[in-house]
Amino acid sequence: MKKSDLITALGIKENLTEKQSTDVVNLIFDGFTEALEKNGRIEIRGFGSYHVKEYGAYTGRNPKTGEQAAVKPKRLPVFKVGKELRETVNGSKAS
Repeated sequence: MKKSDLITALGIKENLTEKQSTDVVNLIFDGFTEALEKNGRIEIRGFGSYHVKEYGAYTGRNPKTGEQAAVKPKRLPVFKVGKELRETVNGSKAS
């Protein structure tokens, strides 16, 4: 599913215009992004959670040349699937 599919589905289900459903979806995504920027955690019960993992600097290797390269510290969002979603996808939970 793409973002545009989500916007369309929301518009159909809730009888919203495309602009209204786009605004709702963007509001949610912007809130998620802002929370993660502030080292927050996003938890959607039954679906999963996002948090930011911090990685320190390290010396890596350029796979093309084999030369060592310094890798700067970075922060990456990480998703952990929820139990209910995992069971549904694996087919072990009746729908």
